[in-house]
Amino acid sequence: GARSRYTGIREGNEEEMAERYDCTECKESLYGQKYVLREEKPYCVKCYEVLFCHNCEVCQKLISCTSKDLSYKDRHWHGECFLCTKCSRSLVDRPFATKDDVLMCTECYSNEFSAKCHACLKTIMPGSKKMEHKGNSWHENCFTCNRCQQPIGTRSFVQKDGNNYCLSCYEKQFALQCVHCKKPITTGGVNYRDQPWHKECFVCIGCKQQLAGQRFTSRDDFAYCLDCFCNLFAKKCAYCTTPISGLGGSKYISFEQRQWHNDCFNCKKCCVSLVGRGFLTCKDDILCPDCGKDF
Repeated sequence: GARSRYTGIREGNEEEMAERYDCTECKESLYGQKYVLREEKPYCVKCYEVLFCHNCEVCQKLISCTSKDLSYKDRHWHGECFLCTKCSRSLVDRPFATKDDVLMCTECYSNEFSAKCHACLKTIMPGSKKMEHKGNSWHENCFTCNRCQQPIGTRSFVQKDGNNYCLSCYEKQFALQCVHCKKPITTGGVNYRDQPWHKECFVCIGCKQQLAGQRFTSRDDFAYCLDCFCNLFAKKCAYCTTPISGLGGSKYISFEQRQWHNDCFNCKKCCVSLVGRGFLTCKDDILCPDCGKDF
């Protein structure tokens, strides 16, 4: 706050003037004159005002010994000049604030610079609790759920179409229900065959690992990861006995109820690839025409 100062002025009397009593600065006698003591040294009023008094920030006139001097951060005002820049009300004995060295009462400062409540559009006064979200501000009691009208405070909430909802109300009003667990989906949902699932509920029917974000396939309305699907349903390679998925465009060879991976369809004897070539069979083996001559 601003500090105020009155200067104590005295008048020389005969008792003080028994000995010579002069102004410390101009050495003129103070007998019968008004004077001011500063650090126990007497000054005539004129010298004191030249040496120690300040000019007012507003009217630029000298603040005399007999005037109230209000000071704030090395700046000085007459009492009658210490006013709010916006509404011109006196700031003497009132709280005030400054912006770029401009004096304002707290009401004008708040109207000019404080945040406005996104709900009621009124100023959020300095020192009051303020709720903030995505660049908007609210009074604590104005930051409420659009459905139940209860203050949200520091609880979790969801924003939809510019309105805020507590989680409970949002789930009741907007959230889809997972087709598996029948509970509301608030985040991280998956859509499969036009039905909503939680990510954690959309899993392989075989190994139970989550399928969101990875390749999968289905059979009889059940979803499977590729490994489980191949192990359960895919044909086995006649050479390496591992599943042939046939998914994603992978190629394989089929002959008389037997299947081979392309990389496994080789001559049993010389190991040359037989893909796209003629071949012979000898019991469970396949041979190239050259090796087949021996049989």
